Amino acid sequence: MRMMLKVSIPTEDGNRAIKDGSLPQAVERVMAELKPEAAYFTAEGGRRTAFIVLDVAHSSDMPMVAERFFFGFNANVDMIPVMNADDLRKGLPAAMAALAG
Repeated sequence: MRMMLKVSIPTEDGNRAIKDGSLPQAVERVMAELKPEAAYFTAEGGRRTAFIVLDVAHSSDMPMVAERFFFGFNANVDMIPVMNADDLRKGLPAAMAALAG
């Protein structure tokens, strides 16, 4: 299932991770291991934040994805199921049919 992972790192933890080099290493490792469809980085609410779109094949994979951020950076992590435009085109007719019936 396509998921959007939102990772928000507290400022002090992020500062420490940048100074010791672990944040850039973690970003490279995440890109190599998770092979995301897309990844975007910004500041939100005063925290370094990443929005990473990836495929999570099984719900049992969720801890493997999230725990690296919890343990590594004291991050807040949200995993949100998302669709792209093709998914919406495919699913919308069934939703409309259910509403009509």
